[in-house]
Amino acid sequence: MFDIAEKPIDAAALRQSLTQAESCGAFACFEGWVRNHNDGKNVDYLVYTTYPELAKTQGLAVIEQAKQQFKIDNAVCVHRVGRLAIGDMAVWVGVTAGHRDAAFAACRFIIDTVKAQVPIWKQEFYRDNANQAAWLANPESH
Repeated sequence: MFDIAEKPIDAAALRQSLTQAESCGAFACFEGWVRNHNDGKNVDYLVYTTYPELAKTQGLAVIEQAKQQFKIDNAVCVHRVGRLAIGDMAVWVGVTAGHRDAAFAACRFIIDTVKAQVPIWKQEFYRDNANQAAWLANPESH
């Protein structure tokens, strides 16, 4: 499953939905949060935007690729859009597998690939100048 969310991500509910299978021997997850700085600037808040239909299609393709490439049972990724405050969760990835190596590897693959290929854009607004904003295209920065 891949989804775009306008409301806060419920990590506990997502984890529970993934870990119900008795064949699951491992669970790995990644949570990405809004931090208060970037490149020496004080960040006030972020705004994520996307083209939802395309993002969902490409996100689902990433999940399917992870299922084919790694020995995993299931995977979920949810990414927020809209205005996010410092400390808000922007993205959650969860993976279940029979063994930890596959769960860790697939989780890393999913977050890296989503950031590189799924059309989700981040705009940073800085505390030092409320009118100053930067659109970030660098996958490592978001």
